[in-house]
Amino acid sequence: MLLSTPRQLSIGLLALRVAFGCFMMVHGIQKVMGFSEISAVFPDPIGVGSQLSLIMAIGAEVGCSILLILGLGTRLAVVPLAFTMIVALFVVHGADPWKMKELAALYLAVYAVIFITGPGELSLDQKLFGKTTPDPE
Repeated sequence: MLLSTPRQLSIGLLALRVAFGCFMMVHGIQKVMGFSEISAVFPDPIGVGSQLSLIMAIGAEVGCSILLILGLGTRLAVVPLAFTMIVALFVVHGADPWKMKELAALYLAVYAVIFITGPGELSLDQKLFGKTTPDPE
């Protein structure tokens, strides 16, 4: 049986953070680029208004994705990302078929894993604050 080394785990977490941070950032950048067109029709699932809902989604999808990629404040950064996906999964697409919910569920699963594991050794959290994951013992 092959066991992963701590270095392999950190490389895997780096790849996961960068990939999913970039994937989500694309969604946020699309929202930024079409802000004026979609702000009036953007869903308002938590009752704060369409424009504020859009701004909060952009903040999570762009701002928190950048933090996720860098591994800076990682566990805090995935909270708004996960919340956005929970709202998308259970509220915005709650009555939709699985095909419409699947992407939000996938992102949510990845954000949950990153929240549990932390960013790994190859992160700014590690460089600035020291140990970011618990010892396996």
